[in-house]
Amino acid sequence: MLGSVRVFASVHDRRKGFLIAGGAIFPCALGRGGIGTLKREGDGRTPRAALPLRSVLYRADRIGRPRTLLPVRAITPRDAWCDDATDRRYNRLIDRPPGEAEERLTRDDHLYDVIVELGWNDAPVIRGRGSAIFWHLARPGFTPTAGCVAVAGHVFAKVLPRLARHCRIMVR
Repeated sequence: MLGSVRVFASVHDRRKGFLIAGGAIFPCALGRGGIGTLKREGDGRTPRAALPLRSVLYRADRIGRPRTLLPVRAITPRDAWCDDATDRRYNRLIDRPPGEAEERLTRDDHLYDVIVELGWNDAPVIRGRGSAIFWHLARPGFTPTAGCVAVAGHVFAKVLPRLARHCRIMVR
């Protein structure tokens, strides 16, 4: 079982990096602002922190239930993540009718077919300090994220079953 996964930025492009899990090294995408210590809503930075893994969310209409020891939940069409710092539900999974604003979890692309919710700014929540920091699927070419860590699909298949419940992603 893996107690930690490490993430480092590339020396050539701070928006790309490497995820190291159990001795294996995988390319990953990072936030368009690179890795940063001072994270704010909308800055595009991936937070430099030890991030606990909270749960796995997945699109049951697209993939099978991920094998993992972490809590798992299927994404519904009403699922969204509150990124409005003025809302009392900021940085939480919320129920929203399709078509309303917020960070929709049912996307047309495949980026959120599997998501690991990372424990950033959630204990306690500080408004404006950043929301919706996930570990999710990468775009082709590992183009930058809005602040998340993103990997190829085969990485989840290899790594998720090996994650201990107390595992953390160490973003450095």
